[in-house]
Amino acid sequence: MAGYEGGSERMWDEYDWERFLQQQDQKTEKYMQLLETYLDDPQRDEIIAREMGWTQLLDAKDWSAEVDALLDEEKHDDDDLERDKTRAGETFEEHSLYQGAFALTIWIDQLFDQKPLLQNEPAAIKLATHSALASAKLAAALSGDDVDEIGMTIAYLKRALKAITISMDAAAQLLAEKLITAPQHSALQQRLFQVRDGIITLMGEYRGEWRRRFGSEGFRS
Repeated sequence: MAGYEGGSERMWDEYDWERFLQQQDQKTEKYMQLLETYLDDPQRDEIIAREMGWTQLLDAKDWSAEVDALLDEEKHDDDDLERDKTRAGETFEEHSLYQGAFALTIWIDQLFDQKPLLQNEPAAIKLATHSALASAKLAAALSGDDVDEIGMTIAYLKRALKAITISMDAAAQLLAEKLITAPQHSALQQRLFQVRDGIITLMGEYRGEWRRRFGSEGFRS
């Protein structure tokens, strides 16, 4: 995915990837909002296409045929993605950092089983949601270490780190509100710190690898 800015052929760094991922998040959020708003509208697809700027759909003489073509293309992309996941599955699932993050989500689920009332507490929901999000972002980061994807890997690691930081804040809030005990918070904090420190260490390693391969050019520390 080199050439993000102005047709440049330089390799994307973590900041290029972060900006790209933010743009995709915004597009996804906009699509979901439009879908919710116009779900029952008979002209839903046309409205969404216009709002999203999908001119190829608006200009198509045969709407259904165009949609079918896009769905076929999406299916091929999904098939490619599944093949990539199959090849990379062992890579991230066997990584100790991912295992630690996944174990954290299991531990939180068990805590909820012990304290069912937590499932209705905003801080607890934030803890569970962002811990699971960190695990997902780590899976994305660790699914490949190809030379062209180091910047993307670091960008996903940064997102995982942000999710863990939010989880740590939520854990502190649960303790302050006396919704969990001090020993429970200590055990939770230990797991959160383990994942956080692992992410920071891995980010440093990938940044060092970036500098080794490409030098300081294009890298903004």
